[in-house]
Formats: sequence, C-alpha cells, structure tokens
Amino acid sequence: MIRVLIADDETMMRAGARAILSADPEIEVVAEASDGREAVELVLRHRPDVALLDVQMPHLDGLDASSAILRSGVGTAVIIFTTFGKDDYISRALSEGASGFLLKSGDPRDLIAGVRAVADGAAYLSPEAAHHVIRGMSSGRTARGTAARERVGRLSAREQEVLALLGQGLANAQIARRLRLVEGTVKTHVSSILTRLGVDNRVQAAIIAHEAGLLDRVE
Repeated sequence: MIRVLIADDETMMRAGARAILSADPEIEVVAEASDGREAVELVLRHRPDVALLDVQMPHLDGLDASSAILRSGVGTAVIIFTTFGKDDYISRALSEGASGFLLKSGDPRDLIAGVRAVADGAAYLSPEAAHHVIRGMSSGRTARGTAARERVGRLSAREQEVLALLGQGLANAQIARRLRLVEGTVKTHVSSILTRLGVDNRVQAAIIAHEAGLLDRVE
C-alpha cells in the first residue's frame, strides 16, 4: 500500500486529489493538510511514502515545506502539485530534491502514475512540466553538456548504462529487468552514481544524463 499525504489550502482541491487517488486500491491517503507548516508536522507524524504539496499555501509554501520534509530524513518522497508551470518553480523544486512535478490542469491519470512512480523510487514529471525542463536544458545544453559529460565520464560503463535508463524515468525494478540485473545491484549502482555525480536525488542525476547526451545512446 502506498501511503500519501495531500497538502493544499483549497478544500475542493484536496477532495478532488483524494477522490482520484482513492480510485487506485493500492493507494491510501493517510493525512491532509491545509498549509505547509501543518504538512511538515503531519509528514513527521505519519511518515507517508509520498507527500503531494501545492506551491502556494499559507504559513509555509510548498517549496519550503518540500525542503523541510526532505531535510527531515523520514524518507518521504515529494511531488509538487500546482497550477503554476513556471520554470523557476520547477527548477527549484527539482534542484532541492523533489521527485515529481505535476500540474493540476493535467490528466488525472498523471496523478496516479506520478504517485506510483515516485513511491517506486523513480522520478515523474507531467508532460507539461517535462516540456519546461527539456526547453530549459535545450537552451543551455551546449554550455552544460561539456560539464555533464565530464561528470558522467567518472562513472563506470555499467553505471552509465544505469544512469541512461534512470534518465528515462525508469524505476529500479524496470532498470533491473532491462539490464538483467538483480534489483539490489541496481540500487547499489544508483547510490554510487548519486555519490560520484555529487547530486542528492534521481531527478538531478536524470538531468545530468540528459545534458550529457546519454539518452541519445539508449536503444
């Protein structure tokens, strides 16, 4: 069972998200919060697998709440869920360790898919958010590509294969199947990749994989 916390200052939005997630028998909404401060407190109390956070909330906005949750060490993954698709929101959320970014205007199926993917250790961006990220990477890819390739060059050949698949958004179990490895071995590779790249999470590693052109090699 995937345990989820929903934080949004609008009662109807919380109810809508709960209704969508409740359609999946393997997802349980264990708590709801109406502001960022309450969201952090409830995460510490309930330790859900995933926290779904709106950006604009009173007392503590979703981005600051996300940072507090990720720093707490409880192991809860964060998805930012908002009406705003601004590049700076997306960039900040991902750079600070959020595992997903969803727009409220998107397909309701993205919400379930996102929660499932993030709970399984993968990253998830809605199609609209992915467009923003790819556009941002494309605008400065030449400058950042050289640095990214240097960082990726420190990895072993196998780690580069794992990183390329991680960059596609695959979870550990999916990577294990593609490379015919034991899932535990993939977890070890992912941990090593994050350390050697000097990043905090899979999303940041995936961005480096894109910038280095690793996904161009994936068949």
